[in-house]
Amino acid sequence: MKISAILIDDEPKALAILQNKLERFCPQIEVITTIKHPSEARSVIAKLNPDIVFLDIAMPEMTGFDVLKTIENPSFEVIFVTAFDHYAIDAINHCAIGYLVKPVDNQDLIATVQKALTNIENKTALFKNKQLIENLGVQKFQDKKIIIPAQDGLEFIAIKNILHCEGTDGYTKIHVQDKRTLLSSQSIGHFKKLLENNEFYLVHKSYLINLNHIEKYLNEGYILLSENYKIPVSRNRRSAFLELLKNK
Repeated sequence: MKISAILIDDEPKALAILQNKLERFCPQIEVITTIKHPSEARSVIAKLNPDIVFLDIAMPEMTGFDVLKTIENPSFEVIFVTAFDHYAIDAINHCAIGYLVKPVDNQDLIATVQKALTNIENKTALFKNKQLIENLGVQKFQDKKIIIPAQDGLEFIAIKNILHCEGTDGYTKIHVQDKRTLLSSQSIGHFKKLLENNEFYLVHKSYLINLNHIEKYLNEGYILLSENYKIPVSRNRRSAFLELLKNK
């Protein structure tokens, strides 16, 4: 079964390269059209109803994010294509949406498309796209939400409600307010990459804490968080962590 796709990029060369790579490495994808002018995207998507949209972010007329905002119910799977951009990639990652970095690596393309095909089967695109649009309108990082795949669907968690993340056997337990715990198949390293530079800190190889929930630091090397969580601070991180607290 073929999966229909639309490619959107203001650079004709980039469109041609991506289309060629899809034909060579992802034969299950059928490119039904390409779009050079993002202002045309809304009407074309509504008419053709693609399964996947490959969407460049940095376009002068409209950004890829702007294009997504124009779609009333974006129920298609999105794969963003971008030059390396921390802000854009962080925003995309928070909503578990696929992305490719230019120049597009062949193996990254195959893996990202495969993940998108799984997502199409699970019908999660509309929820993730809407959450991304909502997050883009929120200025304060802690007020944004991240999406965590769970056994029975997707969990939308406000970042400010996360107390800490605990790595265990390659999985991560996400402890949130009201003593709820979510289990993610992603490692603690994934959440470190996602959250650490935004008021989260890895105090131990297995514990990533939300600095906004610190209630007390104990001299024996433990942090007390909201809701009576006691978290160890590893010896080799204590000096840097205490310095961070002094400057916060």
